[in-house]
Amino acid sequence: MTHYDDMALDRPLRRSRRYRVVAGVCGGLANWLGWDVTLVRILYFGISVLSSAFPGILVYLALWLVIPEEGDSRRGGR
Repeated sequence: MTHYDDMALDRPLRRSRRYRVVAGVCGGLANWLGWDVTLVRILYFGISVLSSAFPGILVYLALWLVIPEEGDSRRGGR
């Protein structure tokens, strides 16, 4: 049985400044999920490759535009 109280999903999703390679999307997802950032990157890359890569790139770009960056006070970041 999973205890959702222990998960970090109650925090707002933000792009990471600390764990950024391109835009901080995978780092932000990892922080939000409470997972290792390397695991999230490997999973994202694997899923993108299996889906012919193009949809993965579009999803990444969409998330880059939609998810505010940490500390971005204009968009509600902390």
